[in-house]
Amino acid sequence: MGQQEKVATSLAGAVGEEISASLAPVDAELERRYPGDPGTRQPVHTVYVPGDAYAADTVRSWGDRALDALDEHAPDAASLAAVLGLADDLAEPVYARVRAKLEREPIEDLRIDFEDGYGGRTDAEEDEAAARAARLTAEAYERGTAAPYTGIRMKCMEAPVRARGIRTLDVFLSGLVEAGGLPDGLVLTLPKVTYPEQVTAMVRLLEAFEKARGLAAGRIGFEIQIETSQSILAADGTATVARLIQAAEGRATGLHYGTFDYSACLGVSAAHQASDHPAADHAKAVMQVAAAGTGVRVSDGSTNVLPVGPTPKVHDAWRLHYGLTRRALARAYYQGWDMHPGHLPTRYAAVFAFYREGFEQAAARLARYANRTGGDVMDEPATAKALSGYLLRGLDCGALDIGEVARLTGLTRADLESFSAPRRGDLTASAQ
Repeated sequence: MGQQEKVATSLAGAVGEEISASLAPVDAELERRYPGDPGTRQPVHTVYVPGDAYAADTVRSWGDRALDALDEHAPDAASLAAVLGLADDLAEPVYARVRAKLEREPIEDLRIDFEDGYGGRTDAEEDEAAARAARLTAEAYERGTAAPYTGIRMKCMEAPVRARGIRTLDVFLSGLVEAGGLPDGLVLTLPKVTYPEQVTAMVRLLEAFEKARGLAAGRIGFEIQIETSQSILAADGTATVARLIQAAEGRATGLHYGTFDYSACLGVSAAHQASDHPAADHAKAVMQVAAAGTGVRVSDGSTNVLPVGPTPKVHDAWRLHYGLTRRALARAYYQGWDMHPGHLPTRYAAVFAFYREGFEQAAARLARYANRTGGDVMDEPATAKALSGYLLRGLDCGALDIGEVARLTGLTRADLESFSAPRRGDLTASAQ
């Protein structure tokens, strides 16, 4: 034991108390505006199906069509690895997991589309389609065949289609309530948002529905689709997207980038409208910064190049989709859109390869951090949060198994979750 140090101070206790009192409003504001990630599963993609095309077997049909595409254009691990450039040690496990995923859970998030993918119909037709969508969704959840997340994209809050969008939402939600209640995986998407007032209108609409049906206040959340220039930058130069999140009053669950509407809004020619265009990168970077810490998640958009036709053409489309998905994952856009069953093999191949190729290194780093042992990288609490989040995402989508994660880290899922979502005070204290 060394000599005990003499501790000297100069400030009266009242000084700290006064500072804390002065910062109390800021503390409350931080907790309200930046609650952190909700810690729930985020789907790796959203599949869009037109309202009139949605059927009882949509999820299974997409999985079967994706498996057929694999059988025809990449019937074994070596052939898919050759198309996508997968490393030899990843080829077999990725291919096997892709096939298993397509058999078990081909769609993670399904959006029944009543906007661009559905178009304009008579009121009677759309009423019928919305009621049918509600019935089929309720039946799928009851049978256990639904995607983990399911909902609709309504028409936007602009004047020409506002009334129709409101009615479709009402018909769909009312149908679900009548069929037994709103499923836990319910997701709604509000498209073509330009002003915060449109988000506020959506909040008031959902409040009215909850009150009419005796639901808990705040039960229904929604995604905001970012597909106009005004949703990124307002006329006064401020970042509109941050104001959209606040206008949602805690109901916003995601920001979804609309690749083609946004690109067209900026005048990008059709041949260059893609999720890796500089304009897209700028929009998503603004979305990402605005959403950070708020609990609102960011989703990339889609590619309109479909893997159809002869095998060489399918392979070209697969390489494009795989590359865009890997690019998005590296930029922390963990979700994207898939518009065709043929996109599913490369969506899952990209996601599984992303998590499996970095798995052992991430597990080793987190184990060293948890055990306070040395290594060649000095990690901090924020990095431990990122490492555990990486492993949890890999587990949720099926890229990793809890057994192999536990074997390399010595941690349970509960341990991972405790690292992934620490309280703000824990982060501050641990970093000092």
